[in-house]
Amino acid sequence: MTANNINRDDLFEQAQEIIFSNAAKSSDRKRRTDKIVRGVFLVVTILCASIIIIVIGYILVKGLMPFFNTYAEGERVGKASITYFLFGTTYNYGYDAATGYFYYGTLHLVFNTVYINILAAIMSIPTSILTALFITRIAPKPLAKVISSGIDILAAIPSVIYGIFGMGVIVPIVKSIANAFGMVSASGMSLFSGAIILALMSIPTMVSVSVTSLQAVDESLIQGSLALGATKTQTNFKICLSAAKSGIFAAIILGLGRAMGEATAVSMVSGASISGLTLNPFDPTMTLTSQMMSAIGEAVSGSINYDIRFSAGIMLMLLIIVTNLILNDVKETVSSVEKRPIWIVRVSYRIRDFCVFVYRKMKNALQKQN
Repeated sequence: MTANNINRDDLFEQAQEIIFSNAAKSSDRKRRTDKIVRGVFLVVTILCASIIIIVIGYILVKGLMPFFNTYAEGERVGKASITYFLFGTTYNYGYDAATGYFYYGTLHLVFNTVYINILAAIMSIPTSILTALFITRIAPKPLAKVISSGIDILAAIPSVIYGIFGMGVIVPIVKSIANAFGMVSASGMSLFSGAIILALMSIPTMVSVSVTSLQAVDESLIQGSLALGATKTQTNFKICLSAAKSGIFAAIILGLGRAMGEATAVSMVSGASISGLTLNPFDPTMTLTSQMMSAIGEAVSGSINYDIRFSAGIMLMLLIIVTNLILNDVKETVSSVEKRPIWIVRVSYRIRDFCVFVYRKMKNALQKQN
């Protein structure tokens, strides 16, 4: 009996050792697997971040070269004027032998880019929000699935297809609208045509993200609103949209970001304006992206005509960054409990206070002198 007990104890200890050994090996294997997975994720993250840094760094270096390097274009030798680049209203104004500067202006391109995107936003934002609301809260499920599938297909269509559609359908319609108002439009190729195309291209992105945001609204909020006597329409606009406004602003930022960076479709339907600000929406126009793409095949690598396009790319990046900062500030202002003005208004208040302070100091100094 005693020998049997000893054998059982030995077997139990051996079994414990085997179990602990296997558990330790399994734990070591899991730790090694976790380290490998973390390493792979770290490498992928560093790769993605480095690509972004390399692209931005290359554009910055290449875009600043025209203002510091000396270029030789035949008998013309000089560099680009940074002052005219920021405030000039003609893209290629020429060369001044007296100063040794090439004059390339982008102020009108920045204005036209902002103008056309504002028109596109006016058309796309309400349409996208109402479409997303219809898909999530109003439409029957079979119809909502069909519409969602159509929106996904629109998001996958290449920009050149939008451009061809714009040339064949939108441009003639815009020309008819211009004629109806007694205005002359160059075959319908105008800023308004470009705005319509940009609106069509940004709507799928806005709708998709807005639908996801509206679907995440807590159902108890909706049921509570209906239980308190609110109608479905009131609930949809006052509860659903209010609860999903953060995601809707994210959708707007993504949609406008795509619209600002679009070049092909805009170039195909907007015509070409050599210089000046485009104020009439039925006039041809030129944006930063379309100007960068215009005659790119004829530009010789290393020439100022080639490198100045990277300088315009810097302007486009700054414009997108400023737009995103403004929209994010509006989103935070709308989402915050405290009622505060947006960043631009706050900055204007600070400038006003500073001017009042300087005025009072000058007034007191003049009074002391008198």
